[in-house]
This record gives sequence, C-alpha cells and structure tokens, in this order.
Amino acid sequence: MKRTQTRQIRIGRLTLGGQDKVLIQSMCKHKTSDVEAVVNEINECEALGAKLMRVSVLDEEDAMAIAQIKKGIKIPLVADIHFDPNLAILAIKCGANKIRINPGNISDENKIKEIVELAKKKHVAIRVGANSGSVNKIIDELDIPLSHKLILSVKEQVELLEKFDFHDIVISLKASNIKETIKAYQLASEMFPYPLHIGITEAGPYDLSVIRSTAGLAPLLLDGIGDTIRISITGESKDEVIAAKRLLHDCGLYDNYPTFISCPTCGRTQVDVRPLGAKIFKYLEDNNYKLTVAVMGCVVNGPGEAKNADIGIAGGKGQYVIFKKGEVIKKVSEDEAYDAMIQEIDSLR
Repeated sequence: MKRTQTRQIRIGRLTLGGQDKVLIQSMCKHKTSDVEAVVNEINECEALGAKLMRVSVLDEEDAMAIAQIKKGIKIPLVADIHFDPNLAILAIKCGANKIRINPGNISDENKIKEIVELAKKKHVAIRVGANSGSVNKIIDELDIPLSHKLILSVKEQVELLEKFDFHDIVISLKASNIKETIKAYQLASEMFPYPLHIGITEAGPYDLSVIRSTAGLAPLLLDGIGDTIRISITGESKDEVIAAKRLLHDCGLYDNYPTFISCPTCGRTQVDVRPLGAKIFKYLEDNNYKLTVAVMGCVVNGPGEAKNADIGIAGGKGQYVIFKKGEVIKKVSEDEAYDAMIQEIDSLR
C-alpha cells in the first residue's frame, strides 16, 4: 500500500507527514486547568501508544496550565482554541507544540497574522479545518455536497495562512456522515500537500464509534490517506487510543501489536471459549506481543482453520489442544488451558 506523500512538519520532536505511518492521538477529557488529572491522562495514553495529545483551551487558566502540564509529560501537546486569538497566543507562549484554530472563527485578520508570526518563531504547527458544524456560513448556503463545503472552507483557511508565508499546516475535514467525510479527505489528498488529521466527528459511544469510525476511516487508510488519527469516543481517551491502534493494525499500519483470531462459536462448541479468549487477548495486548494467536471452539476444525497462527488453542469436551502452525503439540485440561497457553506464548516472544 503506497501512502500519499505529504509535507513533513515538526511537532516538538515528532515528525508528522511524509512517512509510512499514521500517528495516534487523543484528546483529554479533563479541564486543562486540572493539571494533575491531565498529566496522568496524557501519560496513560502515551503508554498505550498515543504519540501526541490535545487539550482544550477554554480560558486563560487553561492556557496558563500548559506550561505546568509540559513539565509532566514527554509527548507533544496540542492546544485546541476556537474563538479567542489571545488564547492561541498565550498557549504558544506557554509551550504548546501545535495549536488547533479555525481562522473563520477569528474575524480580525491582524490577529491571525500575529498568531502565525509567533508560531513561526516558536516552531509551532497549526491545524486548521472544518467539520459539519463549522462550515463558513456563506459556503454553507451553497447547493453543493457537504464534502465540497468542507473543502472550500478549509481552502479559505489554508490560503489565509499561506498568505503570511506559513506552511507548517495540518488539515482536518470531519463530519459524522461517513460518505461525505471519505469524499472530503479524498479531495483534500489531491488538493493540498499538507498532512491530514483523519477522524469521524461526534461518532458516539464506544461500540457505535468503533463501527462508524472504522467504516469511515478504513477506506482512507487502505488508500494511503491520513497522517494522524483520532477515534472520537464519548468515553475515555485511553479507549480512543486502543481503538485507533486496533484499526491501524488491521490496516497494516501498526506492527507492534498482536493479531488475534477467535471463532464465533456454534452448536458444535462444547466449551465456553469466550472467557478464555478474552483473557488471552488481554495478555497479548497488555504485553504488545507481535504474534498471531487463535482461540477456537472446535478441536475438529480449529487447528485447520487457524493453521497460519503462530500459536493456537482449540476446545473440545473438557479438554483443549494447543497447536503451532496447525500442528497439535499438546493436550491440556480445561483448567490448565490458560496457563498452558501463556507459557507457550511467552516461549515465542
């Protein structure tokens, strides 16, 4: 899969764009002025695989907190500003590595210029973009698809930054409508040289968001589009990171992660493989084992169906067989199954 080559920009010590990987990010759920909670949240997400994190800047207290937060974290910090240009300036001065603004929400072009000049001086990247709720009002009245409205809004914002000779730009075009989001990013990948931040906005609670985000983002990722990803979930930021990691892995873009295979079970199944599978997968994920592991419910077909697995286990009545590359290596009782599998998995690390 050949990835779309975009401009490389620096975000702290991180390089975004122009490479064969997609960086995972999330956004803190706590108010930014709650420094301890935010630092703990960021460090938890980093441990799970986040490469950068975003915080909201609602007021001056939030902007000032950035300086303290930076002392407790290692990964780059993105400050999210909407209407107040002075908060963008303060966030940069306090150490934000990247800011997210919507120039359309800031009416004073001189303030945009001031932000840009400071961002250039401090080597701070700027993310601009549009979502279905922030399209330029004049553009929104046009009788054209939402994807085209998003593109036109972003084009206007990018041209404003380029007017001031600023090019460390990241672009996002998010909607909750999957088809319109896909089309918008496809158009953007053809029109702009800048890295693309991909996501589905307002995607909902965990189960719904995972389905909606996968439906909208997998086609882009498989087409080589996207430089950084956020899975938006009405829930914990750590779940956004885990979901992004799983999606990237299945799209061939995140190697350091297990490939887990399990059967759906059926009337042939004589053991309950669900709790065993859940425990084994958690162990693999917690330890970042780069293995293909199968948990199957049928000793008749299991080893054959999962013959490409590095290690697998298949259940029968009261017992399991453990196999490697489809070849049975031992039989164990149901009570011994988990410990025996973990021992075999560890031996392959």
